[in-house]
Amino acid sequence: MKMCSRTMMPRASRAALAILAVISLGLPLSANAKTGKTGPMKETENAPDQLKETKQLDSSEWKERLTPEQYRILRQAGTERPNGAVYEQFKQQGSGTYYCAGCGAKLFSSEHKFDSHCGWPSFWDPAKIDSLETRVDVSLGMKRTEVVCANCQGHLGHLFEGEGFNTPTDQRYCINGTVLVFVPDPK
Repeated sequence: MKMCSRTMMPRASRAALAILAVISLGLPLSANAKTGKTGPMKETENAPDQLKETKQLDSSEWKERLTPEQYRILRQAGTERPNGAVYEQFKQQGSGTYYCAGCGAKLFSSEHKFDSHCGWPSFWDPAKIDSLETRVDVSLGMKRTEVVCANCQGHLGHLFEGEGFNTPTDQRYCINGTVLVFVPDPK
């Protein structure tokens, strides 16, 4: 068993104590506490309000609107780790709509999602033709197609084509789930 050098308490015990402290203080375990959902992707009952003047926001205003992880991905072109909790959450979600966590723009429909087994949420088409923009990305020494929100210019992920998936477009929008807000269809 690995021991934490500072307290000589097993790491698992420290994590359990932290969770107990959060629960006893009545703090939410995630941003989804209002809906009863837990996980890194925010889930709400209603579509978020869409910001129209996103180009006016500076970095401090973005940091107020977003979690640190959302800021790192949307504003600094980061990525979440593959096969994480957000990917598992995505696979469990039923029918609904996905919005940008930065500005509330409608991005994807569950009708276009599929499991590509790549470790990130995948879609074969956007919800609206003008909701996304693409750019050439050579940041890792290879040519890729970056996908950004057309409204706030936030980094969402990448677009891959011609991979042979059995989808109508043969495209894979490989998207960071942390920067999405999921709104399930009414029951």
